[in-house]
Amino acid sequence: MYGLILTRQMFLDGLVEGMIFGLVAMGVVLIYRSTRVINFSVANLGLVGSGLFALLNRQYNVPFWIAAAIGVLAGLAYGAIIELIVIRRLFSAPRVIVLVATIGIGQLSMLLLIALPEITTPGAKYPLPVAATYQWFGLNVRGPALVILGVVPLVAVALGWLLNRTALGKAVKASADNSDLARLAGISPKVVSTAVWAIGGALATLSLALLAGNLGSANNLQAIGPSTMVRALAAAVFAGMYSFPRSFVAGIAIGVIQAVVRVNAANQAGMFDFLMLLLVLAAVYRQSRSGFVEARSYSYAAKVRPVPERVRGIWWVRSLDRFGFLVLGAIAVVLPLIVTKASRHLSFTIILTTLICALSITVLTGWSGQLSLGQMGFAGIGAFLTAHLYRGLNFDLSWGEFRLLKAGIQPLPFVVALLVASVLTAGVAVVIGATSLRVRGLFLAVSTFTFSFAASQYMYRRPILTGGSKSAVTFKREFLWSDQKDQRGWYYVVLVATVLVAVIVGRLRRSGIGRTTIAVRDNPDTAAAYSVATTRVKLRAFALAGAIAAFGGGLLAANLQRIPNDQFFTVDDSLRLVAVVVIGGIGSVGGAIVGAVWVAGIPALFPDNDVAPLLGSSIGILLLLMYFPGGIVQVGYGLRDAIVRFVERRMGPAPAKQTREVPPTLVHHERAELSPGTSALKVTDVTVRFGGNTAVNQASIEVGLGEIVGLIGTNGAGKSTLMNAISGFVPSTGRIELFGRDVSGVAPAKRAAYGLGRTFQAANLFPELTVTETVLVALEATHRTGSLPAVLLSPIEARRERARRSQAGEIIDFLGLGRFADMHISDLSTGTRRIVELAGLLALDARLLCLDEPTAGLAQKETEAFGPLIRNLRQELDASMVVIEHDMPLIMSISDRVYCLETGRVIAAGDPATVRNDPAVIASYLGTDERAIARSGPTG
Repeated sequence: MYGLILTRQMFLDGLVEGMIFGLVAMGVVLIYRSTRVINFSVANLGLVGSGLFALLNRQYNVPFWIAAAIGVLAGLAYGAIIELIVIRRLFSAPRVIVLVATIGIGQLSMLLLIALPEITTPGAKYPLPVAATYQWFGLNVRGPALVILGVVPLVAVALGWLLNRTALGKAVKASADNSDLARLAGISPKVVSTAVWAIGGALATLSLALLAGNLGSANNLQAIGPSTMVRALAAAVFAGMYSFPRSFVAGIAIGVIQAVVRVNAANQAGMFDFLMLLLVLAAVYRQSRSGFVEARSYSYAAKVRPVPERVRGIWWVRSLDRFGFLVLGAIAVVLPLIVTKASRHLSFTIILTTLICALSITVLTGWSGQLSLGQMGFAGIGAFLTAHLYRGLNFDLSWGEFRLLKAGIQPLPFVVALLVASVLTAGVAVVIGATSLRVRGLFLAVSTFTFSFAASQYMYRRPILTGGSKSAVTFKREFLWSDQKDQRGWYYVVLVATVLVAVIVGRLRRSGIGRTTIAVRDNPDTAAAYSVATTRVKLRAFALAGAIAAFGGGLLAANLQRIPNDQFFTVDDSLRLVAVVVIGGIGSVGGAIVGAVWVAGIPALFPDNDVAPLLGSSIGILLLLMYFPGGIVQVGYGLRDAIVRFVERRMGPAPAKQTREVPPTLVHHERAELSPGTSALKVTDVTVRFGGNTAVNQASIEVGLGEIVGLIGTNGAGKSTLMNAISGFVPSTGRIELFGRDVSGVAPAKRAAYGLGRTFQAANLFPELTVTETVLVALEATHRTGSLPAVLLSPIEARRERARRSQAGEIIDFLGLGRFADMHISDLSTGTRRIVELAGLLALDARLLCLDEPTAGLAQKETEAFGPLIRNLRQELDASMVVIEHDMPLIMSISDRVYCLETGRVIAAGDPATVRNDPAVIASYLGTDERAIARSGPTG
């Protein structure tokens, strides 16, 4: 057995480093609390100021304290300038777009540090006010450690006082909690943001200067940033991205644990980075379980307007999207025939493998809304696994004297090895992503960033991936042809694989796989109400993205034929991959293609040009985010839309579409025979509590088959909460029966599959989907798109897709939505979105409809037309209904029975006339005004 070494010196060293991690973590929390964005450039913000400080003192002999003051002021100014130039322009952008911008800022800071004159003094040490080493209580206390122990606690206390006791701190809190109310109070969120970024820049400068002084070298600042950022992010996540004291203490704990692991696992390089990954995954999972859910919907891509149906018949208009890709494809085929150098063919092949890996971000980020900063980590796992499986896999899992497992796998053919590695890596991606299922975009970025760092520092060195090699893994290509040096031939193999992957991803986006993934991203509650299993859809996106990245990584491994364990598939490569999709355009196959050509292609085509690499790095990201947030592909789509509009004008006005008189042909669920007397819905003693507040208290209601039941009551009476409990969106006690089946513990998607349809007050639906796509999502309840058939481009699945589209067209025409079919939901009026909601219920073939204020936001004329529409819907679906409505004439005219709620309790029930005249209802809701009571009567 192994003994654990623990010494006082070890704890002191860990305490010193941990204080720095805690200080940087406080900077992360500071910016997150004020702007709701995780700043991945917090550590690198200090590179410019700390680098300038070292340069002034060591190269130009500026006195220490003067140089230090200039450095901190430079960091302060740099943070403010970055906020004014970059962050201010993105102030109203989605928070994750700003997060991507911070990655570019971090890379820009690295470039600015490199641009500073080099310190030419041989072996120059970083400037220190105290350089001596002291012996106290048996401890070696070095000068840099002494400075950290004295300065950092003072800075931490000062920062806490600044934010908790001063007007600036109150402004930061007010701006973060509610920016609109802050403006009304005379607080400018933009000024607060500038101040916070300036403080963050000064804080980062001080932190890196102290850490560099502790490490020693004056010329190695750029190596400090990533590892420090990982540890600071972990500490901030442990603190819930909110508490300054907890983030500081967490940073100290990380430093101490790192010191312990460093000594006790000295022969296991990167062990602590792997441990950090496990700790971060646990912390993110805890955030998920604590109920923390980002309310924002994360859409990254510019909306692409579908080609209208009436011009789709013109072949060249229909093919506009393909022309550019056909040109690129022709160039890809011809270029290697013109350029004959094998080294250039290798570079061209890297562009293709980069494109494949970028498509994994298209799926995970563009469709699912989960920002991954570690996709090249999955590509690396796939590459090493492919290489290992191809030459035969042997592994021996032992712990001390105990052998847990020893096994081996015979060498597999390359294609089989590549596919098996992709599947195994998909499993790894699911494990990483599963910890952040409920915390969108931002926190997954932390998990995957940490994963990518742990992969490059630890995982790639594991014998199960390297076969025991400590430097590099070799990869031969005899499986294709005898001449291993035929790089051009290998290029064409990869080109075919790339086209295949791009076609599959494009098909998936147009299938139920893509639609349901985007629906879950935009509105998981409505997606669940359409019977979409949100957790399964998210895990499917993680798995698919991981498999695609691994596939690209395996092809890259074969292309390079030798993979150094620490030079490929690194954190920088993952961030570069993010640049590919951001610059090209997130969310579309075309964006990944354009981005790969731009980021990897331009440097390959112009290898001697110093400007070319900058276009695909930080500068390219920042410029495009600020001026073309949809990426380069947005320009192409804009040109296409202009051509389509010109053609539409030449064709004249569109003929009016006739509303379909014949009801749509619904594909009904298999409806089980119901016992006599069975109710559509029976709710017995349901209670819903939020902490110490009781929103619904022992409520019981019943809805008969074919019956419309109204729920009325004042705002806050618990009507929507009760409906949420019925639908499964909030936990409750009591019993809920749906058509005689107890569904009390059943998930919302399963209740929808049992025949429960639900609408919501806001009627947001899926902003980034069209009307047709929204109806198609609901139709998934009757015929689900199979993942494997969709990936394999199955003809059977293609026929089902055509049938679904035909049925969606019938439903859309029946409800008079034909002219809106290709419009995005976000572009529709509230009234039209309400009709689309009803179209979804028709497609869902729901038997019990829960309608939450279906006329909210409608004009009076639209409200009056809604009553007959609801009755028609009941008739077409042979459905029962529960309707929450504040329009008394409407609810009293359509309801067979009415329940009135007050403070979560049912205070009256019966036919509309009985409830309208109930004294408790009059006192609680209608009031004593006779005119108000009269207005609550039926409208006819």
